[in-house]
Amino acid sequence: MTTSQVVQIGREMIMTAMLLAMPTMLISLVVGLAVAVFQTITSIQEQTLSFAPRIMAVGFALVLTLPWSLKVLVGFTYQMLWHVAEAAR
Repeated sequence: MTTSQVVQIGREMIMTAMLLAMPTMLISLVVGLAVAVFQTITSIQEQTLSFAPRIMAVGFALVLTLPWSLKVLVGFTYQMLWHVAEAAR
């Protein structure tokens, strides 16, 4: 395996991880921002109010994106196994 192949595999791994994390991170960001604005408007400074909706939204996002995430992971695993088989030749 050459250095360029290792760099390519590392790049694919990082891009796949970012792609899989992006939906939940964006949902968490949007819900957290909405709760922060709500707390600022209403002057409610309850600590648990910022975590409970975010956790529920992220859980819901994970359930919705699970089939897509599994397809991406299976495709990535297939590519990595192909690289290993190619390197073994």
